[in-house]
Parts: sequence; structure tokens; C-alpha cells
Amino acid sequence: MSDGGLALLLLGPAGGAGLYWSLYRYYRNTDKSHAFERETAIEAKPVAGAEADHKVDTVEGTRESRIDGDNVREYRRRVQRLDDDDPPRNPP
Repeated sequence: MSDGGLALLLLGPAGGAGLYWSLYRYYRNTDKSHAFERETAIEAKPVAGAEADHKVDTVEGTRESRIDGDNVREYRRRVQRLDDDDPPRNPP
């Protein structure tokens, strides 16, 4: 095999490795990524609840497998059909 043929034969794997490395560096961006733990200052504040917070109910034990008032089986009440000319509605 001549020297030109050998160079052409070696150009394929070298080009594939170069393409792989360049795509890896492009999508990985390890040298440009933001190190959140080192570059971000976080000030912790004490947890404070609103003055209107009050205890509503207590559930003890796990005997009941359902939640009072669930609508799992009433899918027609949960899901509303949208017509093509109606704009989408945001949930409350």
C-alpha cells in the first residue's frame, strides 16, 4: 500500500476521534460550567411560619387507604374538554 493510502486509512479513525472529542467538549462544557457550591453565596434565614398558620387536623396511623374527598374515580369532574376555539384555562 502506498503512503497516500495509509494516510487516508488513518485519517478515518483520527477524524472520528476528533469529532467525538469536539462534540463531547461542546455538550459537556466541563471547563465552563458553574460550580454552584463554590461560586454562590447563600445566606440562611430562620424558618418562620405565618401568624395565620394553625393546625387543621391530625391523622394517626395508616389504616385508611383513601383520603377523604378524593376525586380519583370522578375523572369527568376533574378533566374538562376544551373546544378548539376555546383558549386554555389555567387552574386556580
